[in-house]
Amino acid sequence: MSRVRKVFLCVLCVNLRILCVEHFNTMAETLLIPQTTHRQEIYDSLLPQLDALTAGEPDLIANLANITAALKEAFGFFWVGFYLKKEEQLVLGPFQGPIACTRIAFDKGVCGASYSRRETLLVPDVEQFPGHIACSSLSRSEVVVPVFDKNGEVAMVLDVDSDQLDDFSEVDVRELQKVAALITRLL
Repeated sequence: MSRVRKVFLCVLCVNLRILCVEHFNTMAETLLIPQTTHRQEIYDSLLPQLDALTAGEPDLIANLANITAALKEAFGFFWVGFYLKKEEQLVLGPFQGPIACTRIAFDKGVCGASYSRRETLLVPDVEQFPGHIACSSLSRSEVVVPVFDKNGEVAMVLDVDSDQLDDFSEVDVRELQKVAALITRLL
């Protein structure tokens, strides 16, 4: 690779706030997360990094695994992961956090409701959600975002749990929907 191209790539990586080591030989990405408690600022920094992290990687599972790791690292969420549509149920995909329910029916819990309704669900207190599935008794609030394939069908849901009551806001809903849109482009 020419020196000019390497310099261009380094500048590009800095602009995307990603530290890359030995371009295209061994790629090691380190997230650059602002030291702030304002989630909007963290999302603003994280989303371009997720886009860069997944660009050019054709393997969906690898991309979903990196996305969950990045969300967990950036926000310290109690649990973050994906449930993928397989036949007539949602099946656990890549995640970060304690062990989880492996299969969820479309009519069960927050994930099943989000899938069936085809909408994002923000649940400030999971104990108040009818039919909530307690995969962990430590989970207190949750946001679940459907991820649509290119035909407009729900392919999976992004599930984010907190061990704090009322931990999510409309900022999380809006920004996690952007993450879901990024995944749609990968499908």
